[in-house]
Amino acid sequence: MAALDTPMKLLVVEDETKTANFLKRGFGEAGFVVSVAPDGIEARRQIEAGSFDLIVLDIMLPGVDGWDTLKWLRGAGLGTPVLILTARDEVTDRVRGLELGADDYLVKPFAFSELLARVRTILRRPPVREAATLRVADLELDLDGLRATRAGRRLDLTGREFKLLSLLARRAGEVLTRTLIAESVWDMNSEGDTNVVDVNMRRLRTKVDDPFPEKLLRTVRGVGYVLESPEGH
Repeated sequence: MAALDTPMKLLVVEDETKTANFLKRGFGEAGFVVSVAPDGIEARRQIEAGSFDLIVLDIMLPGVDGWDTLKWLRGAGLGTPVLILTARDEVTDRVRGLELGADDYLVKPFAFSELLARVRTILRRPPVREAATLRVADLELDLDGLRATRAGRRLDLTGREFKLLSLLARRAGEVLTRTLIAESVWDMNSEGDTNVVDVNMRRLRTKVDDPFPEKLLRTVRGVGYVLESPEGH
């Protein structure tokens, strides 16, 4: 592989100090700039504070584990490549990781040469550009222009309401919990008071659903909310 003109930035999320130091040294010697986070909370802080070209993510972390970290990352619409590096070697774990949006999955113990090759392979892939427009039934979101229309009519949304609606539209047909919505839209990192979600969903519904005969926003009692086409259920 040709030398990189600009060092790429990796985030290693690993709670075992010995392993984290080994990875930081190995990737550093390979020409990467490496940051380390010992848990999901610190990983999220670093991701929100800066950008990374790839994240190496352990699953069994204290507090916020790797599954929840990956869910938050993809729920927030962040497409940063993720390579899961974990001792969990069950097929069900591999499938779960890939379904949640991981780009690769490597089981410990591992050979660093293989890990490095996998990281380089992922980074050589062309970036996947997110669709500039999301559509659900007659609802259309212009992600570049931050505009939302329904049946051709412009919806007057605040910035936060647009972020909330775009999260629901990206995962249309999927029931999103109040906690996940709160984490993705309001940066709440605990299962605290998510009443703010209910209040803002009511406001969003008055703009997205109330003026139209067909309703797209649905409450799933005791769980959360889903945006879906009327014929989707």
